[in-house]
Amino acid sequence: MCELMKHRGPDDEAYYSNGYVHLGMRRLAIIDLRKGLYPIRNENGRICLFYNGEIYNFRELSKELVARGHTLSSMTDGEVIAHAYEEWGPDCFKRLNGMWAFALWDSESENLIVAGDHFGIIILLH
Repeated sequence: MCELMKHRGPDDEAYYSNGYVHLGMRRLAIIDLRKGLYPIRNENGRICLFYNGEIYNFRELSKELVARGHTLSSMTDGEVIAHAYEEWGPDCFKRLNGMWAFALWDSESENLIVAGDHFGIIILLH
């Protein structure tokens, strides 16, 4: 699966599998090149996120999440999504300003959420 997407992200690839859910991605590294590795997780590992896009307001959201007690380990916009989901659940999508698509696995609820911005980054699955 990831090999088919190599042209979309030559810098990195990552996988997650727990025997029930299998996720993979390719990455074009733009923001926080050293620490922005996938999958991104929240503090306790409950949230597993694969993401593509750009969240324009991630710095503001980062400040709000830190003020609410979250610990961010990188300066990536993707990490903000994981913590925003942890804080606000699906309502977090309303707070994201940008162009994005992601797959988020919540191991506590066993929910897989695949979402994109309202303008729609197109993801082709083969």
